[in-house]
Amino acid sequence: MRYIKYTLIAVFGVALIAVALANRGMVSLQLIPTEVAGWFAMNPQIELPLFIVIFGGIVVGLFVGFVWEWIREHGHRAEAARQARERRRLEREVTRLKGEKHEGKDEVLALLDEAG
Repeated sequence: MRYIKYTLIAVFGVALIAVALANRGMVSLQLIPTEVAGWFAMNPQIELPLFIVIFGGIVVGLFVGFVWEWIREHGHRAEAARQARERRRLEREVTRLKGEKHEGKDEVLALLDEAG
């Protein structure tokens, strides 16, 4: 199974290198559209190879997806924590009630009662 994993990682790496080599051309990224840039008297732009733009878009998309999912699952995590607190509270109460049940009895009889 480990070899299959390494083979898939190698294939994925070769595919990423092929995409990078096929998209080495420089592209201009502009922060503001050209028509709007005239209003602000500036036009910030940067020249990057196309594969960096592609990979950067993938990374940003993954990050946004992870954050979105983490926020969406907040309710589930809060409910799980609430249930865990309730379970611990009930366990403490059961332990306390078992202790009260055997109060004033002989220790051996209390142990036998607990086992049964």
